[in-house]
Amino acid sequence: MASSLTSVGVVWALLSFLCAAASCVGFFMPYWLLGSQMGKPVSFGTFRRCSYPVRDEARQATVMLEQCGRYASFQGIPSLEWRICTVIIGLGCGLLLLVALTALMGFCLSDLISRTIGRVAGGIQFFGALLIGSGCALYPLGWDSDEVRQTCSNRSNQFELGSCEIGWAFYCTGAGASAAMMLCTWMACFAGKRQKQYPY
Repeated sequence: MASSLTSVGVVWALLSFLCAAASCVGFFMPYWLLGSQMGKPVSFGTFRRCSYPVRDEARQATVMLEQCGRYASFQGIPSLEWRICTVIIGLGCGLLLLVALTALMGFCLSDLISRTIGRVAGGIQFFGALLIGSGCALYPLGWDSDEVRQTCSNRSNQFELGSCEIGWAFYCTGAGASAAMMLCTWMACFAGKRQKQYPY
């Protein structure tokens, strides 16, 4: 099998996959914001939550159900900002994943990644990482929702955490996007081999 990647292209393909994986895992995991409610740990993502209050009819009391899950509907996401984050980060992760998988196919196909295709792929990566970065920047705007305030001792507000803290999934998503924007975009320009000029 002949590769269409240069030695820089091989590093680019592997790094692209790692960046896309980090961003996608961080996006999916509900550990962006960590706090507690009714003595139980609570965590939020953009579209998922761990631990939430439910009404226990047998005891006639509200108890914390300690499990993770998605919100029942898109409208169930606590704030408009988090809904926007969910959409734009999802699109960004999809673009990074598309480029990463295409780059990995460059290991097996000899004419897949040319210099031009590499530059276009780098542009797509830059745009995907920009979407993810924008979503991460918008995320704190949703900290003033009622659900978050209840979890953060009623002291949280936009860009103010109250008693909560930022979780590892937020950093993982942002780090994947940052590496894709700063490293992968540049390396993509040198990833493809020059195409042979055929006489016909």
